[in-house]
Amino acid sequence: MNQTIETEIEACEEQLKEAMLNSDIDVLDELLSPELIFTNHLGQLMTKEDDLNAHRSGLLKIDKIELGDRHIKLLGNVAVVTVQARIQGNYKGESSASEFRFTRVWSKNASDKWQVVVAHSTLVASR
Repeated sequence: MNQTIETEIEACEEQLKEAMLNSDIDVLDELLSPELIFTNHLGQLMTKEDDLNAHRSGLLKIDKIELGDRHIKLLGNVAVVTVQARIQGNYKGESSASEFRFTRVWSKNASDKWQVVVAHSTLVASR
């Protein structure tokens, strides 16, 4: 794998994590493609605007994200990331702490910046 691209993707993943923790709409707007298709852990399809609105409205508030077991694969002009994440926060005012596995597809946009174009999450079964 091209080490430079892997380093870029790792930096984008870290920016995404921090933006989610801080509900930083401006950074999320930069990192999420306008064409984003996100399938959440409930099987619901969400758009970029759905995701931004959840943060903007306070519907979703993330307090802590612990990442582990990350894999990055470069496939042509895209990078595929899988990562396990333990997330604590609130959704619709209810506290939650769950472990997820995320898959994200990053692609460079017309401005040569990496953006998430496809994402999928699933709950990780308790051991």
